Amino acid sequence: MVNAYQRLRQRARALNEDELASIPWLTRLEGEARLRAVDALVVSEADAGDYICRVGRPVTYWFGLIDGLLKMSNDDSRGPIMTFTGVAPGGWFGEGTALKREAYRYNIQALRRSRVAGLPVDTFHWLLDHSIAFNRFVMHQLNERLGQFIAAREIDRITDPDVRVARSLANLFHPGLFPGVGQVLRITQQELAYLVGLSRQRVNLALARWQQAGAIQVEYGGLRVLDLQMLRRAGLPS
Repeated sequence: MVNAYQRLRQRARALNEDELASIPWLTRLEGEARLRAVDALVVSEADAGDYICRVGRPVTYWFGLIDGLLKMSNDDSRGPIMTFTGVAPGGWFGEGTALKREAYRYNIQALRRSRVAGLPVDTFHWLLDHSIAFNRFVMHQLNERLGQFIAAREIDRITDPDVRVARSLANLFHPGLFPGVGQVLRITQQELAYLVGLSRQRVNLALARWQQAGAIQVEYGGLRVLDLQMLRRAGLPS
């Protein structure tokens, strides 16, 4: 029986020009560094429910999401599933694991059919050794990731569901970590419910509140952010 990892590898192909242009760090590379990266990059299609990374498996690629939606969570064999964060288009993840060449301590799972790019870990380390621009991008990623997980811990302590939804949305619209999102995030209320840890019905009520407040606009198949700062400051003293 072919598992999800084998299917992802079987579907792997080189990236087309549009996909290469969507990679935020690739545009910063020049000369041999860019040539090596383009030659090594692959992209594959993950079905809903497929695992891109799994707890305990050794790192082989540094991954980025071209299109779709992913979630990062704990190992469900050790207790209730806890979602750490979502991964939106344009986001690259797992640089800490790739740097240390260690086994994954989290799962990354597709919430819907998604296009996922991968840079082999050996090429990742070659770029670190030879490209200042690549180093700067990875350093910036690590810094932004730290802020993201501090925010995630804060969200876990929030009991107001409307505030939880607002802060979680603000994370998904992070322009540095998820530059492919822009102003519109393609996400269903059920997918958002999976990420926030609330029922779809409660998420629907929260979205209605923030739409009425002028922070978002609910559109067919997604959400448009109108006031990102309002979402970020939800629950804070005015």
